[in-house]
Amino acid sequence: MASATQTPTADHGVEDFAALLEETLGRDTGFDGSVVTGRVVRLTDEFAIVDVGLKSEGRVSLKEFGPAGVAPDVKPGDVVELYVERYEDRDGSIVLSREKARREEAWTALERAFANNQRVNGTIYGRVKGGFTVDLGGAMAFLPGSQVDIRPVRDVGPLMGQPQPFQILKMDRARGNIVVSRRAVLEETRAEQRSELIQGLKEGMILDGVVKNITDYGAFVDLGGVDGLLHVTDIAWKRINHPSEALQIGQPVRVQVIRFNPDTQRISLGMKQLEADPWENVAIKYPAGARFTGRVTNITDYGAFVELEPGVEGLVHVSEMSWTKKNVHPGKIVATSQEVDVMVLDVDSAKRRISLGLKQVQRNPWEQFEEEHKVGSIIEGEIRNITEFGLFVGLSADIDGMVHMSDLSWDEPGETAMSHYEKGQVVKAKVLDVDPEKERISLGIKQLQEDPAADTLSRVQKGAVVTCVVTAVQSNGIEVKVDDVLTGFIRRAELARDKAEQRPERFAVGEKVDAKVVSVDRASRKLALTIRGREVEEDKQAINEYGSSDSGASLGDILGAAIRRRNTDA
Repeated sequence: MASATQTPTADHGVEDFAALLEETLGRDTGFDGSVVTGRVVRLTDEFAIVDVGLKSEGRVSLKEFGPAGVAPDVKPGDVVELYVERYEDRDGSIVLSREKARREEAWTALERAFANNQRVNGTIYGRVKGGFTVDLGGAMAFLPGSQVDIRPVRDVGPLMGQPQPFQILKMDRARGNIVVSRRAVLEETRAEQRSELIQGLKEGMILDGVVKNITDYGAFVDLGGVDGLLHVTDIAWKRINHPSEALQIGQPVRVQVIRFNPDTQRISLGMKQLEADPWENVAIKYPAGARFTGRVTNITDYGAFVELEPGVEGLVHVSEMSWTKKNVHPGKIVATSQEVDVMVLDVDSAKRRISLGLKQVQRNPWEQFEEEHKVGSIIEGEIRNITEFGLFVGLSADIDGMVHMSDLSWDEPGETAMSHYEKGQVVKAKVLDVDPEKERISLGIKQLQEDPAADTLSRVQKGAVVTCVVTAVQSNGIEVKVDDVLTGFIRRAELARDKAEQRPERFAVGEKVDAKVVSVDRASRKLALTIRGREVEEDKQAINEYGSSDSGASLGDILGAAIRRRNTDA
């Protein structure tokens, strides 16, 4: 009996202990996870002791009242809202959290804003993979990189730590996930501002804006809810290679609406249009023939652009860059940013073009040579090049003169005479002709000596009979020499009056013959001769002197009488 009555008593004791333990540890008090209001009673080294109206006081870590290294912003008597993490721990204290209370309050407010599609304020404070972290008044949210701005942002630094509105895209309290967008707020705001601005937008309006983005072809300017494109060619009158040379992101600018398309809502802006056009009266300021100093701004394959003043550029074509450097890239003559003297060649104000010359401000080296070296003067120079038709002799650092192969020797053929010269050899020559327009200077080496055939040429005239010495027999005629200085040629048909005698082989080298001069080429010092013509002329003279065949005398009788008389006279 006794044992039967003791067993329930023991079971009852175990149940009472379990209930007491449960009450002590606060496993099911109804307060866990709730937010309560309490008053700070006192502060210890690590905790704030708070009375929350329950049977025990709670404690909150001082770290939750301020950042590390800074004195906690709390004092006895302060009333604060706290989150009950555990009703009682093993020490009998209620474990509280101010941070979680703020977070719970924030989540409640955020859920309400999300349900009503309202904006919330937050601060971007960190960078994570794929985006950024945002503090929404105690609740942490994720801001994807694509939701930061309407356009890609290169530098997010200016946005960090700045309170600004966000739109909640998605939230899950159970998982503690919140996704927000700054872009949605900007698009909504810009849509409102855009509609208002576009309604009153007109071409020619002057507006203030801020540079939002810079590209290779221009800059996008925020006009307050709507963006306009400021093309690189409309930033300034002067040449700008890249918009970053004149603009920076975030820079305030004043612009003019150049074009506006209501259908596409595209806006083209200009800055230079607010300044005076430097091309006005440019023809008066830069007359043709005048000299100016400018700065090389750009070099191309076909020339160089020279800035005469901000916004006014002229082109020096490659053909107008140097008197002597032909087929040379302009970059080997001038350099970018170099200051150069130029001459205005032509101005076309309508097309905004100015043609400039670089070589015109320097003396024409051929004209200068002509002034300093008259025809007939003797010069000395180094052979710079040898071609198949002559020698090129250096006359200065920039110009050459040419000695044609025919002007090398009086006696030798051109090819033979050229073999006596080599590149780098210094020679003397006589100036034969200077043509500055064609940029040519003709020289002669053989002219340094008297022409050995000068006397003979002065005596030999067309129609004269000369004595020649046969120097070569060819199938089409014979070559001869007159006074050992003049070369002549008698064609086969001119070798005799009778056809049977018109045979070159009947002549021998060294044989002397008399021939009549048909023509004289004094430049080449060559003669065209005829034996047949001499014989015909002698026949005519004999007939005129000794009779006519019409009188009955035969040609043989007449010639016989003439021969006999000549022998008698001899």
